[in-house]
Parts: sequence; C-alpha cells; structure tokens
Amino acid sequence: MNKYIIMGPQGCGKGTQAKLLADDLKLVHISVGDIFRWNIQAHTKLAARIKRIVDSGGLVSDEIVEQIVRDRLDMHDWNYGFILDGFPRSESQASFFLESYDIDAVIYIDVSDEVVMKRALARRICSRCGLDYNLIHHRPETDGVCDVCGGTLAARDDDTEETLKHRLHDFTTQTKPTLDLFERKELVVKVDGQGTPEQIQAAIRSGLGK
Repeated sequence: MNKYIIMGPQGCGKGTQAKLLADDLKLVHISVGDIFRWNIQAHTKLAARIKRIVDSGGLVSDEIVEQIVRDRLDMHDWNYGFILDGFPRSESQASFFLESYDIDAVIYIDVSDEVVMKRALARRICSRCGLDYNLIHHRPETDGVCDVCGGTLAARDDDTEETLKHRLHDFTTQTKPTLDLFERKELVVKVDGQGTPEQIQAAIRSGLGK
C-alpha cells in the first residue's frame, strides 16, 4: 500500500500528476478542491461557507478541511493506497495528518510564480463532465468544447489574476513552511515542475523509486 501527499502552488500540475500516478498504481486520488466543488454543486450545508471563502481566494479553515479529509479517508475505499491532493495547507493541518495517518512520501512540485500564473489562467474545465483541460499542454480538439462529452469549457471562477496572486501569497506564507515539517521526517520528494507533464511524471516516479 502506498500513501502519498502531493503539494505545490495552484496551477503547478498537482491534479494531472496525481491522476497519472493514481491510475498506474491503482491509488485513490483524493482532491480536496474537488470535494469543495462537489459540496458547492450539491448545495450541502458547507456549500455557502466554502464558496464564499474560495471565491475570495482565501483558505478554508483548518477545522473544515480536517473534517472533510477525515470523513473522506474514513470511507476506506483505498485498498492499494491514496494520493492526497490539496492538503495539508498549513502546519497545523500537517500536524493533524501526521498524528492520524502514516505517509510514505510527500511529492513537491517546484515551479516559479510566473509559470504558475500562465498555466492557471490557461486552465479550462468541462461544465458537464468536469474534465480538466489546459490551453498550453492539453487543448481540446474544438475550441471551447469537451472532447469527451461535448460540454462547454470554461475557466474556474477562482482562476482570476487577483485570486491567483492572493493564493500564491498564501502558499508562500502558510503552506510552503509545512514542507520543513515533512523534510525533517525525510518524506519530501522534490521535482522540477517546469517540464512537460510526461517529464514531470517521470521525475516523480524516479524520486519514488517506481
């Protein structure tokens, strides 16, 4: 069983890399961002609180995030392991996680703020099936139309220049320091995130010994 965390600034390619690794190793890909969006779409009790925070570019509180992660992992559908995407985002969240779960490695995708902005602003998501595209590396065959279901592609509500700058600041000041905690436990596998998705995945596999 393999249990991984994948970290990096918004737009660094965490979701793409997590899915590639999950498909090959039969891991469950747990995306905290996807769970947030599901709550919003399903109009759950948490939806209004989450949407207000996400739309403003802020970080959802530790209490909410920890409960969401705990509830998801308690489903125990990860027979071969999991890769956790979008958590932890603060030192307190990291401490909570390490107290509750064992972890094999923390994959950190290192990329400059300039590249993050360019990639994130080029992201598109299908309004019907939720498939992710990127106008740099993964363009649809027909502009604005999903290759799989024909749904309309649109930018995420939180993929704006102002929101991204705010999130990059939060990542630098709140999330990145959590790497020190993981590094002290010799868990971090750092890879250069400025190559192609295939090159980045190869570097991750090499770092994990896979």
